Amino acid sequence: MITPIPASSYRITDVNVVYVETGTTVPGQTVMIVGDRIESIGAQSEPGIPERAQTIHGHGLYLMPGLVDAHVHYLDAPGFGRLMIANGVLLVRDMGMPNEYILGLRDALNRGETLGPQMVAAGAILDGYPPLIPPISLGIKTPAEGRATVSQQVEAGVDMIKVYSRLDKEVFLAIVEEAHKYGRKAVGHVPESVYIEDAAAAGLGSSEHFFGFEKVIANLLGEPVNLYYAGMGSDAGYFQRLGQVKAEELLAVYQRIRASGMAICPTIITFKVGTAMKAFQTGSFPLKEYLSPMVLDIWKSQWSQQSDLPDFLWQNWAQMVRALYQAGVPLMVGTDLMLPGILPGYSVHQEMALWQEAGIPPVDVLRSATLGPTQFMGLGDRLGSVSAGKTASMVLVRANPLEDIRNAQQIESVFLRGQYYNREDLARLRTEAKDLAQQSAP
Repeated sequence: MITPIPASSYRITDVNVVYVETGTTVPGQTVMIVGDRIESIGAQSEPGIPERAQTIHGHGLYLMPGLVDAHVHYLDAPGFGRLMIANGVLLVRDMGMPNEYILGLRDALNRGETLGPQMVAAGAILDGYPPLIPPISLGIKTPAEGRATVSQQVEAGVDMIKVYSRLDKEVFLAIVEEAHKYGRKAVGHVPESVYIEDAAAAGLGSSEHFFGFEKVIANLLGEPVNLYYAGMGSDAGYFQRLGQVKAEELLAVYQRIRASGMAICPTIITFKVGTAMKAFQTGSFPLKEYLSPMVLDIWKSQWSQQSDLPDFLWQNWAQMVRALYQAGVPLMVGTDLMLPGILPGYSVHQEMALWQEAGIPPVDVLRSATLGPTQFMGLGDRLGSVSAGKTASMVLVRANPLEDIRNAQQIESVFLRGQYYNREDLARLRTEAKDLAQQSAP
């Protein structure tokens, strides 16, 4: 197994520092790292830095913040962790796993006892009764049960409260209100019983995927919608009629969402790879060798009946995401890791590329994969940008990600809380992930 260099002191010389706050790069910088912190950034070494600091020559390289996957279900920790680091993804937000599993794993990751990114975790999903995914959910029938469950989740130590599609409106509203009383964000699916504007006004902190926006299109077309659970995304066909909606009317909805402060984690990649669902069910897809039989078996068992999604769904949703960006709605890069076709770390880069292809400038894509989500998670004072005093979780890449977000894939090396992984280390991490997957095969 790989053993990274112990956290000590490093000097990165003559490097281009990527400042996501301003969308600029500053060349010829020396970045000093002591322990797990960025000690200083400047044109030359600062006095008082230990002479034993290891020098990393940064000429021609770009130093950017570690990436964030703001929507994962972090099941296979040994393999996922290695692939996340190898792809520069150094913080994840777990959006639904059993408390007894995910909270201990979160703590082990955050203490550095388990190899992988840092984590924020929502714990078990709060859903209607019966819940859609019983192994990772709690079914709730009444507002009183919802409030009590929020209290129990907070006592268990969750960072956020995850809500889901089957909740009744009054139960949803009670959960959101109770979460706020405890200083926790309520995040997740807009329930099928609630309009997204009402969810935003009630204080839903982040909305995941496209749920709720299909009803926006239907309403603006004067069409009926279901305000009861008739299947997740049961009105998704309305995305095919996006072109019939007046742009100014959509903008008014987006502006109301922006005013509420709600963020959107669109996970366009889930709907893009969903157009080839049969390939993931049969196992004929690239990079399969990195996934354990456990993950592949879950894909087959949970989504064996899922048909290929139509192209218009991800394409028109991507258009809406661009319009949400233009309206100033906060966006976060996430992938819904554990859905078929979503690969740890790799899919973050695919998601970012889709945003750029939709017309969002690379600097704003990068912000939505770094500073934006860290600020949303309350970690902006420690993570999300390359700044003196912040945690040294950064990625050195061989080309400027502000010119083309796909350059963020050209990873030379990674710092994870001061632990340095050079190019050879990252290759070994990939090999280890592959070996772990093969070792767990029957």
